[in-house]
Amino acid sequence: MALLDADSLAKIQRELAKYPPEQKQSAVMSALAIAQDQQGWLSNELMEEVAEVLGMPPVWVFEVATFYNMYNLKPLGRHKIVMCTNLPCALSGAVEAAEHLKRRCGVRDFNETSPDGRFTVKEGECLGACGDAPVMIVDNKRMCSRMTPERLDELLQELG
Repeated sequence: MALLDADSLAKIQRELAKYPPEQKQSAVMSALAIAQDQQGWLSNELMEEVAEVLGMPPVWVFEVATFYNMYNLKPLGRHKIVMCTNLPCALSGAVEAAEHLKRRCGVRDFNETSPDGRFTVKEGECLGACGDAPVMIVDNKRMCSRMTPERLDELLQELG
């Protein structure tokens, strides 16, 4: 049973066209992101299908998916919020912001999903924007800077 829909397969084919045919496994990160965008997370079966499309052993796909934290290996809330708490962000208020975020989302700790299923709050490593600390990534695609409790409240309201 195919899990990838026609639109996702077409997007993966566009990614494959960027590489020589003998190097098509180089599209693995893009293919995983496309699969995740479609399904919301990467099941073992979905990763196996990505491996088949790319003509590579499934274990290689699993290695990539388990190494990078932007891939969701289990279902999460509708929105994934990753807060950097490394030293520059921590010195700029990330610890307090993260506590506020967890409180507002109704979770006790990182890697938990809000009771209503809207938000999963995760702790992240350096996001490379120390000058804008504290920073966070929303849904793997949107970086938010200088996240004070007030700005977090606005973001949560916006995300609904």
